[in-house]
Amino acid sequence: MKNILLFLFFPLFMQAQIERVLVETYYVSDANDATDTTGGLLQIGSKTYRVYIDLLPGSKLKKIYGDANHALKFSSTASFFNNKEDGQSFGKDFSKTRYKNNTVALDTWLTLGQVTKTGAKTYFGVLKTNDRDGSFVGGVNNDGGSSAIAGGLLTNGAAAAGIPLTTNDGIDTMTTLPSNWGSSGIIDIISGEDSTIFGSLKSGSEFISNNVSLQNSGVSGVLSQSNDVLIAQLTTAGEISFELNIEVIDSNGNMKKYVANADTLLTNEFVFPNLKYPPACGCNDPNYLEYNANYACGNSDSCRTLIVFGCTDPMACNYNPNANFPVPSLCCYPGACNDLDISLVCPHLSTNELDEENMFGLYPNPAEDFLTIEIYSASLKGIMYEIYDYLGRKILEKSSNDFEAESKVEVNVSALDEGLYLLRITTETSAAAKMFVKN
Repeated sequence: MKNILLFLFFPLFMQAQIERVLVETYYVSDANDATDTTGGLLQIGSKTYRVYIDLLPGSKLKKIYGDANHALKFSSTASFFNNKEDGQSFGKDFSKTRYKNNTVALDTWLTLGQVTKTGAKTYFGVLKTNDRDGSFVGGVNNDGGSSAIAGGLLTNGAAAAGIPLTTNDGIDTMTTLPSNWGSSGIIDIISGEDSTIFGSLKSGSEFISNNVSLQNSGVSGVLSQSNDVLIAQLTTAGEISFELNIEVIDSNGNMKKYVANADTLLTNEFVFPNLKYPPACGCNDPNYLEYNANYACGNSDSCRTLIVFGCTDPMACNYNPNANFPVPSLCCYPGACNDLDISLVCPHLSTNELDEENMFGLYPNPAEDFLTIEIYSASLKGIMYEIYDYLGRKILEKSSNDFEAESKVEVNVSALDEGLYLLRITTETSAAAKMFVKN
């Protein structure tokens, strides 16, 4: 199993019809394979990869595509190999007998499960570890290419490719066949030729399109429980990357779209980051500011700033300077508390008479070391003042012993942290409050 890279989904996608994306190292080319000139130059050490979409049991893959918001991408750091003799753009267009010729079986192509033309038996791609009927590819089943290599081509048993092709070729039969095949953006509608990386006219290392599709009536995997559907075979001496977008029909007949990138999501589109390879890893914990839905795997070091929801307006009575994710609907102001109960949101403002302008003055504001409270009315009795922080916690309380009629009291605020505070004056008959800022 070392030749298969599995990218598991994370909890956000537990309800997705996709379970995972698999990239199988199908074959590694050797010196004998490089002797063939009929199929074209195949570099020694080139790797053939197969890409599978692992669906939930009962689901079917209907389409792979690129559209205006989500490009279909296949890239390599070296050119892709396309067989010059009988290469095809789509796996479904191969005759079974052609797989015995030179390096045809290593051609680069797209498909939706099917890897031969419909005939007495129609074959589909399956992981070599799940192949039940052996092989008709490579070795004694191969013609040896232009150099007529004794024993045939495609015999390399490199450990990186797991099971040799001559033992299991990853090609098996299935009784339920897809129909209504259609494509766009690959074969030129005028010339009938394919000049992309999937064609034989010219070599290339990249395919990117916002107007491409391959579709059929819907196809499941050869094995219903694992339900792995082959969508591409890629042969190259370089390192591959891709971004896929697919349509899936679930077990109830509902169609859903899964895309590799969450930058733009329309109705019935869902991001599944594992559709991008190699997977981008980062913070995939939505409780942190660094979270990004495009990450397919977690990196704990990337999650640094825990989200704190709150009101970030300093003019609100419930301003929270520690909040880093503003929620304007939480902000509360005297007379405008967004249909919230101000007595609960800002209990320190609960007063019998909110008449701070006539009751007292507060300066300087902002204050640094000392804050002066000036009482305006000589008739006030039982005066007390309290200071609350932005969370409504009482920081300081003083009784009326420090006040005389129309007196000024100096309050030492040097020990307070910088921020917004509320000073509340209460008497035997009324109360009022004012905000001040500590620098």
